[in-house]
Amino acid sequence: MTHLTLAEVEALARGAHDGQTDKAGRPYAEHLAAVAEGVRARGGDPEQIAAAWLHDSVEDAALSEEWLATAALSERTKAVVRALTKRPGEPPEAYAARILTTPGALLVKEADLAHNADPRRLAVLDEPTRDRLTEKYARMRALLGLSPEPA
Repeated sequence: MTHLTLAEVEALARGAHDGQTDKAGRPYAEHLAAVAEGVRARGGDPEQIAAAWLHDSVEDAALSEEWLATAALSERTKAVVRALTKRPGEPPEAYAARILTTPGALLVKEADLAHNADPRRLAVLDEPTRDRLTEKYARMRALLGLSPEPA
């Protein structure tokens, strides 16, 4: 089976999240692009970069699990996307454990957390939201065994 190219994955992810914005009101695709670039900059391979583009697609219901199951993607890319998809009511410890046991997922989550915790992104949020998210991201970094400050 021929897999989607990274350009095709990017276009698909951008289209799936079209009209969505992040907590700061920015187009959601900017976050996806930053995470994909973060994965590339950390030495991630094309499968991980594809997963970075799609990492929030099932969780945000931009694409369905049924779509993912039949998509022209490698099994590793699909596994990373599934590992990074938070489940309703799931404890952070269980989420972190799944990431740690899925080959390739930690690097993608590290890039995701680094962009989420970017001080420039957090600066535009109100203080209670900024404080809550800063604590949430620091806790997840600790659960994943990552250094306290994003690289």
